[in-house]
Amino acid sequence: MNLPNPGATANLKTNEDWRAVFSAFSHIVLIANSEAIDMAALQKDYPETALFVFFNRVYKVLGKPFSGRSLLISRAQPKGANIVYRGEVADVVNLLSPERFLGIMNVRLQMTEKLNTQADYLDTPTGHLDLTDFCADFYPSEKVPTTGFAMSLWLVDQKLPARIVLAGFSAKRSEKWRVVSVHDWTFEQVFLRLFARVGKLSMHDGIARNSYAELASRFPELSAAEISSTVADVVSRRLSETDAQVDKLISLTNVLRSADLFLRRLKPGFLKKRTSDK
Repeated sequence: MNLPNPGATANLKTNEDWRAVFSAFSHIVLIANSEAIDMAALQKDYPETALFVFFNRVYKVLGKPFSGRSLLISRAQPKGANIVYRGEVADVVNLLSPERFLGIMNVRLQMTEKLNTQADYLDTPTGHLDLTDFCADFYPSEKVPTTGFAMSLWLVDQKLPARIVLAGFSAKRSEKWRVVSVHDWTFEQVFLRLFARVGKLSMHDGIARNSYAELASRFPELSAAEISSTVADVVSRRLSETDAQVDKLISLTNVLRSADLFLRRLKPGFLKKRTSDK
């Protein structure tokens, strides 16, 4: 199997360009920025013909340089990719072995997002993929898809010979990394797990047994629709109760938040600029 050379992403732009690169691999392993990832163990589970795809700030999952074949997806933002405007390109790229690093895919999902040049990425081989409104026809309109979710769907749509594997796609909060509310994590988890159940992709650690699916065998006299509506009713009530408690917490912290806003207004202008630049 002839695998792409390091730097193969340079100047790629079309679906066909990218499909040709991805088609050369036996496995495409998408790695979420999750504390649950054990890269050493993960790499051992896949052959030399696997491509490991990282997202943005890879130091979240890499404590040392990664020796496998890799590609970095850098999400465009309204002011450019975060690793560019944060000055983190070198820190990120240095964690990926140059002998097996294909380069960067700079991907855009919304019209407001700005693609970066190869020069912006310190001349690291860079290609672009414009997926503006790729998820617009089905994704909740008030939210924005995550890069990992959009790329999972795009790869499935390419009907590649490679096996697509998701690692660490749990959408779980942690003390170290937050789950940003601009994304609809619940919708994405449902969508990806349905894809896994029909075999269009796979989860590295598999899919946990769905206890709710076992309810049908316990209540054969009820239809699947009746069971589903009951589950939905219980979930809805639980969410309503949670919302009520959140409202109480917001009320209790009003004074603290007001004090915080007041102190922020007092901050000198040059300090505000330094904070925004970080």
